[in-house]
Amino acid sequence: MTAPLAIPPRFAGTDFTWGVATASFQIEGATEADGRLPSIWDRFCATPGKVLNGDTGEPGCDHYRRWESDVELIASLGVDAYRLSIAWPRVLREDGSLNEKGLDFYRRLLDRLAERGVQRYVTLYHWDLPQHLQDKGGWLNRETAYRFADYADRVSRALAGRVNAWMTLNEPWCSAFLGHGNGHHAPGLAHPRYAMQAMHHLLLGHGLALPALQAGDPAARRGIVANVGRGTTDGAREADREAAQLYEVMHNAWVLDPLFLGQYPAELQRLWPGSEPLVLDGDMAAITRPIDFLGINYYFRSNLRSNGAGGFVDMPLPGVERTQMGWEVYPQGLEDLLRGFRARYATLPPIYITENGMASDDKVVDGHVDDAQRISYLERHIAAVARAAEAGVDVRGYFVWSLMDNFEWAFGYERRFGLVHVDYATQQRTLKNSALALKAFLAARRR
Repeated sequence: MTAPLAIPPRFAGTDFTWGVATASFQIEGATEADGRLPSIWDRFCATPGKVLNGDTGEPGCDHYRRWESDVELIASLGVDAYRLSIAWPRVLREDGSLNEKGLDFYRRLLDRLAERGVQRYVTLYHWDLPQHLQDKGGWLNRETAYRFADYADRVSRALAGRVNAWMTLNEPWCSAFLGHGNGHHAPGLAHPRYAMQAMHHLLLGHGLALPALQAGDPAARRGIVANVGRGTTDGAREADREAAQLYEVMHNAWVLDPLFLGQYPAELQRLWPGSEPLVLDGDMAAITRPIDFLGINYYFRSNLRSNGAGGFVDMPLPGVERTQMGWEVYPQGLEDLLRGFRARYATLPPIYITENGMASDDKVVDGHVDDAQRISYLERHIAAVARAAEAGVDVRGYFVWSLMDNFEWAFGYERRFGLVHVDYATQQRTLKNSALALKAFLAARRR
């Protein structure tokens, strides 16, 4: 028997939401089925040298065909909620009309989850922009923000009543910086001006989508998901402390300041001089529209020092615990950030931890997967969230990333974040010990 996850009593009640999360491109496969259009990640994967081992969105976890058994898997864990994303290229045709075959997949999926008593938290954009929009400039083209609002309108009306909570964007920082600032993600562009303008159009799309969601599915809550990072320094100079602060401005305030303060942080111009985005009248009013909740994704801390030119350089600390991604395990960073956000933003809404988890090189041995580090990782991060809650941060739920091993973007299928192991050759699912520990906690919580 696997022992239950050790969870602070504060989160052991049924008023706290426990969930697992996935994203469409990472698990669905079936990239050409039923009229699905190409996305920027299909193009990126097909570009030599962009994705580890030349991996693509096929087969993913073949979830598009195996969704029924996957829903049973989710329900068997006893979670309250499942966070998924809609594939924009699967549900809208190039002319903007609905692709009913693609929508029917999500209708069936959401209905079955509801039948099994699982709440549905749905992300509209988890990075898979239709390639035909990228061909017209993608997020560098202001028109894409309006196309996103149209997408939100059509899909929320088509799925009205099936969704508990809508999330407009997942991690706009990644879309803006990794996709347009350093080229590590699709569409593979690399210039700070691109990153800044893409961020503005992403956030504008979010703001424009909110009234569309309100009109299309008024009973559902509406929010956005931001990934955040803790920056500290082991340097003794004031410049090193400033470097760590600038890292957090770039990773956190770049997204959260416009949402809650109505402005981009001025310090970004120290990092990227002359890169101000084009902001038109009314844009910030749209971006600061109230939301019902904020999703926070957290994974690691970075140690920074000054680069001597007003910026920062990452200086990994020796001898610290790391994951398969090379990321430092630092639960205290999550508490620090949550407390800091509460102090900085007077209009901060309730928070859900919408992603938290770790990658490890997991293998099935005699039918079992011993992922003790993941169990410890989850317990320590949940304890950090509980400390933040005790300090007054309004945290309503926690979603483990991820339900199952999947396509990890530029790292392909090598990095395994799942509670459930996936054999990609056979699509066999095996619950890791971490899944069994979560299941045991949730079963005991309901007694």
